Amino acid sequence: MKYVLAIDEGTTSARALIYDQNGAFVCGEGREFPQIYPRAGWVEHSPDDIWNAVCAVTKAALEKGGLGSADIAAVGITNQRETTVVFDKKTGEPVYNAVVWQCRRTADFMKRLKDDGFSERIYNKTGLVPDAYFSAAKIKWILDNVDGARERAERGELAFGTMDCYLLYKLTGGKAFATDYTNASRTMLFNIHTLEWDGELLRLFDIPAAMMPEVKPSSCFFGTAAAGGLDGVPVCGMAGDQQAALFGQLCTRAGEIKNTYGTGCFLLMNTGKKAVKSRNGLITTLGVGGDLKPCYVLEGSVFAGGAAVQWLRDGLGLISSAAESEERAKAVKDSGGVYAVPAFTGLGAPYWDPGARGTITGITRGTTANHIVRAVLESIAFQTADVISAMERDSGIKISRLAVDGGASRNDFLMGFQADISGCTVARPAHAESTALGAAYLAGLCAGVYTGVDALKNRRSDVKLFEPKMGEGERLDLLSGWKSAVAKARLKE
Repeated sequence: MKYVLAIDEGTTSARALIYDQNGAFVCGEGREFPQIYPRAGWVEHSPDDIWNAVCAVTKAALEKGGLGSADIAAVGITNQRETTVVFDKKTGEPVYNAVVWQCRRTADFMKRLKDDGFSERIYNKTGLVPDAYFSAAKIKWILDNVDGARERAERGELAFGTMDCYLLYKLTGGKAFATDYTNASRTMLFNIHTLEWDGELLRLFDIPAAMMPEVKPSSCFFGTAAAGGLDGVPVCGMAGDQQAALFGQLCTRAGEIKNTYGTGCFLLMNTGKKAVKSRNGLITTLGVGGDLKPCYVLEGSVFAGGAAVQWLRDGLGLISSAAESEERAKAVKDSGGVYAVPAFTGLGAPYWDPGARGTITGITRGTTANHIVRAVLESIAFQTADVISAMERDSGIKISRLAVDGGASRNDFLMGFQADISGCTVARPAHAESTALGAAYLAGLCAGVYTGVDALKNRRSDVKLFEPKMGEGERLDLLSGWKSAVAKARLKE
């Protein structure tokens, strides 16, 4: 039997998961890596920390499964998107830490672009709204602020990559320098209609074209591994984490939708071959269709999902583990009128407000730690409901079923509240790691381990359904309270 190994390089951890030729999960390992906060609102990762974590989990997963590299037919890579690395083309040595998608250091520059009237031009080419979230301004910041970086880039010595590109370079010993359409579409430098790096945008951000990687389909041969304990194994799949999750949920037809509850929350709808223009604060991006070619996707990004639960654990010390949040939330009948808006690094879709800050409202003398925990969990569902509403208005489709995945989707309280506050059925697969599964599917389809998308759909595992039970009046009252809390979080002094 041949196996497929998926490398899932997320925002807080790296994991290696192994799947068999039936698409069934075999085993996996994970390791967290440090988060670096040089200043308020700045977030970085050490590329060396990430590479070391990837090597460690890959080795551990193979050992756990009693497997060697010869047993692996293909490797798929999925990754935190937008996070930016600039590195030496010959040595792979980064010139600076990776600037993470959450980082807001370029917010002022992006605001100036908006004020100067570039928003429509950028959106028409990339489907993105000008925001520090995306890669372009991060590259510019590194070139402008690291001694000698711009000169080296202009001499053709430096390369830019999102984490998939960087890991591919490291895995292949510097032989492969490429990304896929889904990750390229997150840079704000890639024209999603012509499927090419855009010269006008490269000039706008003052980025040399020679820095940019080759862009390839998500399911294809990228190179052969020569490191990371995977010597000789072909890398056959790559996709940004949210597009990988969309494919892992097998949402390959227009109108199908999923939400991933990770560090952030990311709601994606496959719109097929039509690029839907958003009027409600969403972005248009690229995914992978059932024919394994690029398709268009509507997306709403929530910056703080699981990150808010981590804050309860690590910042406030109210819980000792993420799993504990569920029992704490269930210990009270409601949030006691408390609302939490976890705008730690601003608000994403549909608000796109980098100046918003975390806020807790409605606290009384009767408020307990359990009320705070419940309010934070509810905030994840409220933010998702905001995006669902915007997506319904843009697409003209009433969303009745939401496929979910990611770590926080294991929380039954959160999934039940999501169904209630969104008024739709929430469907959670038995194996909630759709991001890694999508990367495995993409790699396995290219390598011939899986025979086709229809065959994968026939093997799909059982799902647990959460049906809405809340009355309409109560739902609307809670949503009204949430809107008021968001307005307070967006108040400027």
